[in-house]
Amino acid sequence: MPNPPRLRAAALTASAVLLSAVLAGCGDDSKDQDLTAQKLSWKDCPAPSTAEGGGDAPSPLPNGDEWQCATLKAPRDWAEPKGDTIDLALIRAEASGDESRRIGSLIFNFGGPGGSGVTTLPAFGEDYAKLRTRYDLVSFDPRGVGRSAPVECLDDLQLDAYFQQDATPDDAAERTKLLDNTKEFNAACEDNSKKVLPHVRTTDAARDMDLMRQVLGDDKLHYFGISYGTELGGVYAHLFPERVGRAVFDAVVDPTEDSEQGSLGQAKGFQLALDNFAEDCVSKTEDCPIGDTAQDVKNRIAKLLKDLDRTPIPGVGLRKLTQTAATSGIAQSLYSKDYWEFVTDALEQAYDGNGSGLMFLADSMNGRNEDGTYSNLTAANIAINCADDKARYTDDYVEQKLPEFRSASPIFGDYLAWGMVSCTDWAVAGAADHPDVSAAGSAPILVVGNTGDPATPYAGARRMVEALGAGVGVELTYKGQGHGAYDSKNKCVQGAVNGYLLDGKVPAAGTVCS
Repeated sequence: MPNPPRLRAAALTASAVLLSAVLAGCGDDSKDQDLTAQKLSWKDCPAPSTAEGGGDAPSPLPNGDEWQCATLKAPRDWAEPKGDTIDLALIRAEASGDESRRIGSLIFNFGGPGGSGVTTLPAFGEDYAKLRTRYDLVSFDPRGVGRSAPVECLDDLQLDAYFQQDATPDDAAERTKLLDNTKEFNAACEDNSKKVLPHVRTTDAARDMDLMRQVLGDDKLHYFGISYGTELGGVYAHLFPERVGRAVFDAVVDPTEDSEQGSLGQAKGFQLALDNFAEDCVSKTEDCPIGDTAQDVKNRIAKLLKDLDRTPIPGVGLRKLTQTAATSGIAQSLYSKDYWEFVTDALEQAYDGNGSGLMFLADSMNGRNEDGTYSNLTAANIAINCADDKARYTDDYVEQKLPEFRSASPIFGDYLAWGMVSCTDWAVAGAADHPDVSAAGSAPILVVGNTGDPATPYAGARRMVEALGAGVGVELTYKGQGHGAYDSKNKCVQGAVNGYLLDGKVPAAGTVCS
């Protein structure tokens, strides 16, 4: 992909649920009305649209209850709260326990930016069954995503070509092609989504959540944020510290880094995850099928990528597995240890000239559905990042930074460095170098960092705690692999998180789970 979404943005659930997009209208029918007084009309959820990933409507919950969906009206421009509105898509599972013990709604954001909470929450609903005993579980498509005024850029055929391009140029001609593709993509976003592009910043989504809190009837916002959802939660806490209830941040984005530092941190994080994957493969009792030693595994991957740069191999249908697609597929597999066996098989296939396994993983990263349609994951991801991030990097600047990125990761360095040109010539100026999450006066926020996290490296959790301010962030460490800790099903992590969200028991700062 010529300008891949920043990998921190690929949500915890990227390969399990492919996300986003049905048009939601912008209208002026809510002018002059108090949006906090609106009543939500909860109904059975429809099947996901093609752009959301297709498939069937959410299956009933284990006790037979149905998922319910509703639409919330919010100002398109929060600077003009009485102006035109947009529709935000919501989903909920009502609390299963005794009504007298119900705390309120627990709002989830699973990451991205660009991830659809309306499709993700049902896919993982059973993981949060204990939390549902005292909360309505609620999630939503943030503005710009899914059914919430989605950003639209290229069509499906154009996206196929876009993701086939070389995202790691080796010469002047390839560099020019990369920049041309970036400009084409960004121009299409402006042409197709001009009205919404200025209004998809994280600060806008945070204000949406406060409106959601009021309409749902809660005095405080109870919140579970994962990956980018931790940044969104931190921004909410900064804007509305006195309205924070019980909140958990898992797979924590470092709020002190600008986009370059974040990309470099990811290069290190994905390299660490690849190192761990290689060590795991060769440590098994059976021979590792993709290398004799951990270094051999990595050397063979590097050679494969170099060979693919010269000569792509058959992938899926008429599409070839390129160097960029293979890198995307490998990165996708590192989001969870559960995927390691799949990438092992996919690499074996690729060494034999069959790129389909890695191509399917890359399709998952890119939001491509089996029928060839795409969600708006990539479009929303780039739009939100570019609206948030002030920096605009040139190709000459990236060239200067390549040695540093390659030192951080021989496999992912170029890929992540060149991703920094994504916002070149973007139609909307970026808001800041990094988010402000200082939240003096907030209730305690449990901040969970995973030592083996590839997309949001572990150091970000400590920096989030420091940035939130004294007496707010409470750090918990999980010594594990993959992106996120709670869904690892580690009993220690889940016990600490459940204890806080359900009973208000704040774990001791510095608690370590393994």
